[in-house]
Amino acid sequence: MINTFIGNLGHFALILAFVSALITAYSYYQYTIAQELDKANWRQFSRVTFYIHSFASITVAFALFEIIYNHRFEYFYAYSHSSKALPVHYMISSFWEGQEGAFILWIVWNVVLGLVLIHTNKFWEGPVMIVFALVQAFLVSMILGVVIGDLKIGSSPFILLRDAVSAPIFQINPDFKPEDGTGLNPLLQNIWMVIHPPTLFLGYASTLVPFAFLMGGLATKRYSEWVRPALPWAQFSAMILGMGIIMGAYWAYVTLNFGGYWNWDPVENAVYVPWLIMVAAIHTMITFKKSSTALKSSIVLVIASFILVLYATFLVRSGVLGDSSVHSFTDLGLSGQLLIYMLFFLFIAVFLAAKNWKHIPTSDKEASVYSREFWIFIGATTLALMAFQVILPTSIPVWNALVESFGGISNMAPPADQIGFYTKFQLWFAVAVALLTAVGQFFWWNKMDPKALREALVMPYIISVIISALIIVFGKVYDIPYIIVVLASVFTIVANSSILIKLLRKSTFKLAGGSLAHIGLGMILIGIMFSSGYSEIISYNLSGLTYSNSWEEEMNKEHVLLWINKPTQIKDYTAVYRGRQKKVVGVPGFVNVKQLKSTGEINEAIALEDIMARGRTYFSKGDKVNIVLEENDYFQIDYYKDSVYQFSLNPMSQFNTSMGLISSPDSKRFVNRDLYTYVSAINDYEDPEWREDEFYEVAPGETFYISDFVTTFEGGEVLSQVDGLDLREGDVAVKAKLVVMDYDVEKRLEPVFIIRDNQVGKIAAIDNELGVKVELENIKPETNTFSFKVNRYQKDYVVLKAILMPQINILWAGTILMLIGFCVAIYRRYDEFKKMRDKGMEA
Repeated sequence: MINTFIGNLGHFALILAFVSALITAYSYYQYTIAQELDKANWRQFSRVTFYIHSFASITVAFALFEIIYNHRFEYFYAYSHSSKALPVHYMISSFWEGQEGAFILWIVWNVVLGLVLIHTNKFWEGPVMIVFALVQAFLVSMILGVVIGDLKIGSSPFILLRDAVSAPIFQINPDFKPEDGTGLNPLLQNIWMVIHPPTLFLGYASTLVPFAFLMGGLATKRYSEWVRPALPWAQFSAMILGMGIIMGAYWAYVTLNFGGYWNWDPVENAVYVPWLIMVAAIHTMITFKKSSTALKSSIVLVIASFILVLYATFLVRSGVLGDSSVHSFTDLGLSGQLLIYMLFFLFIAVFLAAKNWKHIPTSDKEASVYSREFWIFIGATTLALMAFQVILPTSIPVWNALVESFGGISNMAPPADQIGFYTKFQLWFAVAVALLTAVGQFFWWNKMDPKALREALVMPYIISVIISALIIVFGKVYDIPYIIVVLASVFTIVANSSILIKLLRKSTFKLAGGSLAHIGLGMILIGIMFSSGYSEIISYNLSGLTYSNSWEEEMNKEHVLLWINKPTQIKDYTAVYRGRQKKVVGVPGFVNVKQLKSTGEINEAIALEDIMARGRTYFSKGDKVNIVLEENDYFQIDYYKDSVYQFSLNPMSQFNTSMGLISSPDSKRFVNRDLYTYVSAINDYEDPEWREDEFYEVAPGETFYISDFVTTFEGGEVLSQVDGLDLREGDVAVKAKLVVMDYDVEKRLEPVFIIRDNQVGKIAAIDNELGVKVELENIKPETNTFSFKVNRYQKDYVVLKAILMPQINILWAGTILMLIGFCVAIYRRYDEFKKMRDKGMEA
């Protein structure tokens, strides 16, 4: 039975959220322009309408998750993005896998931020909430799903499958409901996809807050007062957006198999660019607070950061990127709405800025080269140039679409080698930023003249040169560009550390946010330089075999074939593939597939033997167990050094009918490097190609060879019972005991021979890893021999790539330190705001 109530509830809540957002914008406008006597009533009414909007928005989110959680596959969204096999945390991921769910997440975050602003800054409530409500109206319109004639407004997440898909089954049975959904994209089945998108969308949402304060300031002629309340929010936005970017990079590192964490994909660029601009805006806003300069620069940068977030949304969700990005969504017909959304706020922002431009206060004081204002301006300009260099090539598909929409032809193409193209520019921009953060901190905390600057920089310079020399020598950094990166990075670490030490001595830790963030930046650059520039492939193919004709020659050279249980040299290690494993609910680590037999139910199996881990029995033979995503196989790779076991890695792969082989890496983490391993090809023994039958006649105690495996026939045993078969009186069942040696692993094959009413039955022994099926063909008492029939197919194997990633932990540690720096800076600004509020100076 199709349940339409929850979908109708969700759709009603969408309409209510849209209407209430428009009413909230209007009522807050009236509140802003109202006379003092009417203000209280308009404020109360505005808050009520925003509360209604908030309730409706949360109801929309609840309704969609209810559809996913309860497997209501009659709804197109649940069918397209979820399945019964998903655990709850991956159901959460499927909530925002689709465009509609992502917009809902964005809407809910805006609601949270709006509620916080209403109750923390009443002075700016009116003008700020007008902007918030208008943004919400546009966002809700993206998922409204209302059709007026030929006009479609938004794509509803509550549409039924029968209304979204034309299939004959719905003509026969309109109430048809699929048994299961298509599931979550395998690459999103990672814990980081549970927390990365919410973090990123909170970053998106938070860019609205400084933008709203700015729009409120321009509209109410408070041209400079908006900076104080907007600054901590700008810092919060940069921190959260940066955290989202870092989480995305880490997800790529642990889930994707391109051997890195950043690919300069257009979608990655679309998030990176507004973050750069927001960081630049923070620095100019701080400069204005200190010296009343750079206000106009701050206005331009705050507008740009928010508009670039909208532009990023247009890039990712309009379908304009097409095949140029692995992350982009297909066009749901929203490209026009997204464009209107972006152009509307761009027009409003430019109009208000241009109208008030001549009234915006500026400083007549000329910035000296030895002033902090000059260096902040240079730093902000550098960040803006970094952003410009990335966004311009990223926008080539947009330019092509624009030209073609007017009937023209554009032959421009995005860079073929994205990593090489962007890196060669961004590398030098990053060096410049590192040097500027080193020198700029001295101007920030001290009044400087040429002599004082030289004296302040001498010691950090000397220390930096010494440390850099040690890194270059011991790290074997011989490339000139990388040597420069080391020098610049170490210099910013040392210079900012010296400032940090001085601040800590004065017990002013809350002023240390900038120094901590800049030290983190230096560490990030060193980590990127080593992990990307000096990563080393150690899985070279020395066998001369061509693994796949479809692979490029380089791929065939940079992968190693591991046969099951066969030791294979990988540089300093000996690697041994030990077989396939599954994750079982309630069992730490992994369980070998040989211990499990599927029941035919989703994610359910029977334990074929006791399941033990860490000296404890978790399940007994015959128990039912729950598997975590049974389509995932984990391949145990044991690493040895000098014949001594060192560690095991368990890279994951699954074969997806639409995407082919999906692989995720596993890494062994050392202090100074990661050993990064993933599987590129696996043996398919679900549908084996059997070779011709082979026959062997063997007496108990004899040794023979099955497919080059030394096999010993220990003898036969008469059975009184057979698993899965009821023996009758008069039945004879005999089990043959074969011991097969596969290198250092002893395997037992025990085929069974049954005689019932002069009829012969056989139960074959199959070992998928060996690629062997053995049947007890006959027993000859007169010669005391047993006859075996053997079928063989491909022995189990994996084709694997292993990479050493040096000093990557410096990168992750640097990102954490940078985020801590942002947190300290936010706390400082919040503390200032709180003190001002307590004094009644909220503006």
